[in-house]
Amino acid sequence: MTRILVVEDEVSFSDPLSYLLSKEGYDVEVAETGPDAITAFDSDGADLVLLDLMLPGMSGTEVCKKLRAESSVPIIMMTARVEEIDRLLGLELGADDYLAKPFSMLELVARVKALFRRQEAMSRNLRMDAGVLSFNDLTIDPIAREVHLHQQPVELTPREFDLLYFFARHPGQVFSRLSLLNQVWG
Repeated sequence: MTRILVVEDEVSFSDPLSYLLSKEGYDVEVAETGPDAITAFDSDGADLVLLDLMLPGMSGTEVCKKLRAESSVPIIMMTARVEEIDRLLGLELGADDYLAKPFSMLELVARVKALFRRQEAMSRNLRMDAGVLSFNDLTIDPIAREVHLHQQPVELTPREFDLLYFFARHPGQVFSRLSLLNQVWG
């Protein structure tokens, strides 16, 4: 399930937002302070962070800097600061999007969905560029190191995966034991 960390100290804002995102099928966690946000992210991670700038304990800009130092998680800043310099600063710090309050919750949900669609499309393109192999109902993804047969995951050891991927990249070819040792084991 896609996980969203909402960092917002106003319960009157975070509660309806969490409810709306949960109804859309997202797993939502709320952090009310900057330090709580860092702790929540470090312990449980997130696929997206919705970040208020004015937080107790640590500003949203500091949270953004800290998250960017350790992760490329998408960040959408939500703030009452509407000046152009504030938006530019937020984007320069690493935010992927910036919404000035008040805004429509439905617009925010639409932006979240659009961001995840873009991420999925980029991920698909990366997998194709990296050489995802498909044979009938067998799919081998070298980036995720996953194998699926009939859309069901196949559990393989790292060495089994390396061998399968090597053989799949060289269909119809025969290899000696020594050649396999050199090619797969290095």
